[in-house]
Amino acid sequence: MNLLTDNPELYEHQFPDPDHVAARFVHDVVTRFGGGRDLLDVGCGTGRDAAWLARNGYRASGVDSSERMVAHVREHHPEVAVSVGDMRAFALDRRFDVVTCLDSAMLYCHTNADLAAFLGRCRAHLRPGGLLVAEMRNGAFFLGSTELLDGVRTRAVTWRGTTYTSHTELWIDHAAQLLRRRRTWEWPGRGEPLVQRSAWRLLFPQELRLLLDLAGFDVVALFDAPGPRTEPPWSADAPLGEALSGDRLHLVARLRTHQ
Repeated sequence: MNLLTDNPELYEHQFPDPDHVAARFVHDVVTRFGGGRDLLDVGCGTGRDAAWLARNGYRASGVDSSERMVAHVREHHPEVAVSVGDMRAFALDRRFDVVTCLDSAMLYCHTNADLAAFLGRCRAHLRPGGLLVAEMRNGAFFLGSTELLDGVRTRAVTWRGTTYTSHTELWIDHAAQLLRRRRTWEWPGRGEPLVQRSAWRLLFPQELRLLLDLAGFDVVALFDAPGPRTEPPWSADAPLGEALSGDRLHLVARLRTHQ
């Protein structure tokens, strides 16, 4: 059981985006770098980003590994063509102008083989010259900061009259190059707490450049801020930060026209 992915409405309540900052980030980046309007969102979750894009001139599709998330998209956002699929193996039998992968979804590829498989799927689903837009945690951030690793973070959210309290710990698995998370949920009537474990691959900027080069992409932008989850948040006319030391890493890569 995964409390948030099994309950898409609770997920959106826990992580609201009323101003659609993430979707606007995608639109502005695609516009800035000359992308088209056929778009696939890999790891689309509840579909709110793809739905906003669909309402604003895109032909938006999505793929997600969670059957409940996909069912939620089909019920609430029928304008988005959505499929259940593993990001390392999906096959939609069509090509797009843009592939997006937001909120560190790419980092669920824990091994180099996983990453190569995911980028291979992106390559197979993009038209020549198409854009890959990704947003993720930045492995380089953890070289000089323990900001996210110190202590347990407790958060409570009330949904449908029930208060859910989470206690979250993060630590680095250096051998596997993973950021690991242990999150414990408690709520009235639950009994034993629900413990959930997950992990994200930590990628360094130059490592990411190499993986993309090997997969047939040219990196056209790599920046730490601004972005949909940075302070200050994304704005269309802001210069792109090149220090690459922030918590978030934003990628725009173009599929080569000749492989």
